[in-house]
Amino acid sequence: MSVHRLSRDPVADSPAAQGRSAAAHSRALPRQLHPGAWWLWSLGLAAAASRTTNPLLLLLILAVAGYVVAARRGDAPWSRSYAAFLRLGLLVLAARMVLAVLLGSPVGGTHVLFTLPQVPLPAWAQGVRLGGAVTLEGVLFALYEGLRLAVLLACVGAANALASPSRLLRSLPGALYEAGVAVVVAMTFAPNLVEDVRRLRAARRLRGRTDRGVRAVLSVGLPVLEGALERSVALAAAMDSRGFGRTAPVPRRVVRTAGALTLLGLLAVCSATYGLLTAGSHPWAFPVLLAGAGAAAGGLVLGGRRSVRTRYRPDPWALPEWLTAASGVLVAAALIWYSGRWPGALAPSVVPPVAPTLPLLPALAVLLGLLPAFATPEPPRPRPSASSSPSSPRSTR
Repeated sequence: MSVHRLSRDPVADSPAAQGRSAAAHSRALPRQLHPGAWWLWSLGLAAAASRTTNPLLLLLILAVAGYVVAARRGDAPWSRSYAAFLRLGLLVLAARMVLAVLLGSPVGGTHVLFTLPQVPLPAWAQGVRLGGAVTLEGVLFALYEGLRLAVLLACVGAANALASPSRLLRSLPGALYEAGVAVVVAMTFAPNLVEDVRRLRAARRLRGRTDRGVRAVLSVGLPVLEGALERSVALAAAMDSRGFGRTAPVPRRVVRTAGALTLLGLLAVCSATYGLLTAGSHPWAFPVLLAGAGAAAGGLVLGGRRSVRTRYRPDPWALPEWLTAASGVLVAAALIWYSGRWPGALAPSVVPPVAPTLPLLPALAVLLGLLPAFATPEPPRPRPSASSSPSSPRSTR
């Protein structure tokens, strides 16, 4: 019997070739996008929605956010929270319309739709009315404002459905770690609440009980609160076991300087953002924004000296992250610029009522928000086990 040895290619077995093949294999594998990129993208869409009351543009922003969520969300519990934010937005829209009908609208109007019985109020309640004439102008104003609030909630819900809260906490700078824990715990409350309610309703249906009505809601409320308390205790125990709160010895003046720079920088960024987003952006807003961002960055660098924690497998910030963040920033910048140039197209008149039209250039700018649905890798999904596969052969004895 002759034995043939397999020949090996020395070029293919070299460390450089193995490194290239490993890098290509890692790029081909699905991975989760950096959570900061998702939040920048969603905040960009929210900033764009805040600059318009055109219902067609608002619905287009909502459609863009929904398409990206449907294309890139995973199977984690927080990934199923987007529908809850949509329902909350519809509730806000309905409440805004009801309040406009019952309490009137500040825009007035001459096209009366119907008249409700008006309740007389005392003299100290001047300017407030209950009932009276309901005008078309007031209803349109409430509809546009309520729809804008609903779209803002949907943009925040998109970030909650796409970004992992734990990975977002891991990506925060060391100076913001303590505050970031509180923020992340608050952000995870809504997705976990939705998951608990869905699980308990399914359990009630399996037991033959109804999951609708006031009694069902009351019976679900106590287990949901109990689950939230158990998660809080488990989180506190996990943080205690991992040495949370341990800091490095840093001089007092460095801590005070870092806190002052961070606080002043964030205040400057907030005031500059308000100046940029208000109608007729102010010339001082952009320089104050740059100065505030620089001061906040310096404060975060100094405050990071107190942190002694290390990161295991930090999330990469590669080309998909840059494209995702840039698409949200470009959408926000484009609508801010268009709102100053063509205010009538982005804010249709309600007095007198004018039928809204879809402006072409702002609509094309909003469509840039679809880029993450195509330029980002698909999130990892659990593979079905071999025993659960319908094509796998069954074991016989």
